[in-house]
Amino acid sequence: MSEPGLERHEWESEWESIEEGIHDDPVDALSELDMLVHRMLEEAGFDVDDPVERVGDEREVVANFLAAREIKLAVERGADGISPGDVALAINNYRDVYEFLLANRSTTDADFATHEIEHPEDT
Repeated sequence: MSEPGLERHEWESEWESIEEGIHDDPVDALSELDMLVHRMLEEAGFDVDDPVERVGDEREVVANFLAAREIKLAVERGADGISPGDVALAINNYRDVYEFLLANRSTTDADFATHEIEHPEDT
C-alpha cells in the first residue's frame, strides 16, 4: 500500500524540477511532464487507455491528458504546424491534470488521516 502523503511530496518535487526547465526549453519539458502526469494518473487509479474511463465523471481529466500527449507525440514526430501556442496548451493541460490530482490527493490524505484517528472502540 502506498502512502498518499509521500506520493504527493514526490510529485511536487518532481514537478518543481521539471517546471524550472519549462522556461528554458518548453518543448524538451513535454516528455518529462507526460511521464510524471501519466504516472500520477496511474497511481490515482486512472486508466488512460480504458474507453470507459474516458466517459466517466472525470473524463475531462483524461481528455486534458490525452490532448497534451497528442501534442507531445506530434512534436516528437516532427509534425509540421506545431506552434509555440500548441506547446503552451500542452503544458497547461498537463498542469491542469497535475493540479487536479494534487487536490484530489489532498482530499484522500484528509480522509486517510480521519480514518487513522477513528477507533472502533470510541464509537
